[in-house]
Amino acid sequence: MSYKIAQIRLVSSHPEVYEPCDDSFALVDALLSDRNNLLELKPMLCMEVGCGSGYVITSLMLMLGEEANGAQFIATDINHHAIRVTQETMESHGVYAELINTDIASGLENRLAGSVDLLVVNPPYVPTPEDEVGREGIASAWAGGENGRSVIDKILPVAEKLLSKRGWLYMVTLTANNPSQICRQMMKKGYASKIVVQRSTVEESLHIIKFWKDNDIEADTNDTITNSKAVPLGIVDSVRSQIQRLSFWGSSDINTTTN
Repeated sequence: MSYKIAQIRLVSSHPEVYEPCDDSFALVDALLSDRNNLLELKPMLCMEVGCGSGYVITSLMLMLGEEANGAQFIATDINHHAIRVTQETMESHGVYAELINTDIASGLENRLAGSVDLLVVNPPYVPTPEDEVGREGIASAWAGGENGRSVIDKILPVAEKLLSKRGWLYMVTLTANNPSQICRQMMKKGYASKIVVQRSTVEESLHIIKFWKDNDIEADTNDTITNSKAVPLGIVDSVRSQIQRLSFWGSSDINTTTN
C-alpha cells in the first residue's frame, strides 16, 4: 500500500500555533521510512513532545493504522492553543490521543517512566537569544537558545527516563545543534544512534536522528565509553560521517537500515 502521509488534511489552525513545515515533513518521512520496523516493534505507548498542529502525531497514528491495534498515544505541548488545534486535526481523521498541556513531560515522568516505546520530538532547535526560550505562543515552537540546544538539552534526560528498554526516540536536529555531540551525550547513557533522514532546505540542514538502547554500549561512572564488540567505526563517527556527506543534501534523504 502506498502512504501519502504528507498529504493529510489540516482542518484547524491558529496564529500562535506552528504549522507543518520542512522539519515536520522530514520527521514524518523518517517515521514512514521506518514503518515496517515500527510495526515489528509493536509499540504499546507512543508519545510526541510538542505536538503543535497535530500533523506528526496524526500522521503516526494513520501510518501505523490497525496494525498498531492496542497502542496508546499521548501528545504534549506547552502551548494551549496547540492542544486545541491538535485535537481538531485528529478528530477530522478519526484518530485519538491523550493530549496534555504541559512543558515537555512535566508531571508525567513518574506515570510514564520506562514505558514509552516510541517517542517523537521536533524540538525548538533554532539558535536564538536565551531570553526568547519558553516564551508564550508560537515562539515556544522554535526558540532554542544558544546553539539551539537549550530545550533539546532539557528534553534528552526526560526522554531517557520515559523510554522503555526497547524504546526508540526520533528527534529533529539542525546542524547548528551539533548532532554529533548529542549522539555522544546519548551514547554515554547507553544509546546507539543513526541518521534516518538528512535534508537540506534553503534555510537549514536537518537531521532526523533515531536513538535506541544498545546493550553493547556501557557508560562507566567516569563517563567513558566502552563497546564490548569493539566495532572499528564508532557509532558517533558513523553519524558524523553522515552529517558531512554534503553531496546527499538537497532533494535526497539518507535512509539506512534500522536496528
